[in-house]
Amino acid sequence: MLLSVRTTTLALGLATIALSGCNHYVKREEFDATVADLRATDQRLQSQLDALSQKHDALVTQLAGRVRVETGAHFATDDATLSEQDKPLLDDFARVIRSNHSDALITVEGFADPSGPAGYNKRLGLRRAEAVRDYLVASGGLAPGQVRAVSYGEDKNRLVRPGAVGDAGRDNRRVALVVDYAGVSAPAANPAVDPADGTAKL
Repeated sequence: MLLSVRTTTLALGLATIALSGCNHYVKREEFDATVADLRATDQRLQSQLDALSQKHDALVTQLAGRVRVETGAHFATDDATLSEQDKPLLDDFARVIRSNHSDALITVEGFADPSGPAGYNKRLGLRRAEAVRDYLVASGGLAPGQVRAVSYGEDKNRLVRPGAVGDAGRDNRRVALVVDYAGVSAPAANPAVDPADGTAKL
């Protein structure tokens, strides 16, 4: 299983959700307090993802605006059955999303190795993605409209091991989870301040 969690910096993402739509002056202290609270939420999410990755022996890579968590669970050849060993990871993943970002959109991406016809592998990748999607909804408690399944099949640009099949291609038979947070244009990093009373225009 491959988890790709696209995060945003607080001021450029989460703060937007909380403060967008404000068309009036607010106290600078209120603005700073809101941003500080959202930073704490972001740090809590990151901490929980780190704990999840350590618990499931995963590799976490911090990238610009994104966290990628990779683990060693994959599908068998020509099979879309979700293994029992994958379920604890998915349970923990769903719990983190429910507790931190219940409005996030989860895209489950399915993949296949290049054995067999490309059209068949595209459908196989979708079956794998749907198996994970259905589990996240039925057992993980995520909303049906919050999780979608897509397939890249054997897309050569997305293969972990290009051309590899069988035992050598197990890394290609995988599913990725991508988390996108709702957001609109971010407020300015340094909002205009009314010198009269110290309020910030958002």
